[in-house]
Amino acid sequence: MEKDEFLDIADKKITSNSNDSNKSQVTSNELKTNDKGLSLSPDPLLVTRYSLLVTDKVTRYSLRSLFLSLLFALLVTGCALPRIVVLDDPLSAEEHVNLGVAYERKGELADAVEEYKKASKNLPRAYLYMGNAYMQMSKPEEAEKSYKKVIKKGPDDPGSADAYNNLAWLYYTRGENLAEAENLALKALRLAPAKENYLDTLQKIRELKAKNGL
Repeated sequence: MEKDEFLDIADKKITSNSNDSNKSQVTSNELKTNDKGLSLSPDPLLVTRYSLLVTDKVTRYSLRSLFLSLLFALLVTGCALPRIVVLDDPLSAEEHVNLGVAYERKGELADAVEEYKKASKNLPRAYLYMGNAYMQMSKPEEAEKSYKKVIKKGPDDPGSADAYNNLAWLYYTRGENLAEAENLALKALRLAPAKENYLDTLQKIRELKAKNGL
């Protein structure tokens, strides 16, 4: 069939459909043919192949555009390589403390201290655990600093009672600052009167003071 004849048949078909108000509009899924059986709709197979070709072309174009954009960005920044993004600490302060306690129970005190340090950024009580670890490592000066940090951050917090007691006990074991040690033990008892070990610390300090004539 000639091209002009084909277009003429198509025009007549469209005009006929548009003039008949009682006929519904032909959808894209319906097959339209002329009197010679020539399909006026594109070959579905050809449509599929064409769609794939177009999709492939668009994909390649998009990838090429992305590559060129990245290349341009690298050139503008002086060909610097992309930097590695370091994520925030995935563990919470409490989880660092728990991990530190696990290390401490295994006798790995240095690792325990490192975990307590990480936790102390958001959890002041971690300094208490740190001080206890330092005591086991025979580092009383570091332990003293740690206990004092707990007390400084929460002087009237019941959660600081252990720090008061442990610092008092540290002074007792070293036989120094006994007057201050007694006050620390009293403060611990005021914050947590039910703790019997605080009372024991106070009694031992007073006994040592009496022994030394203080």
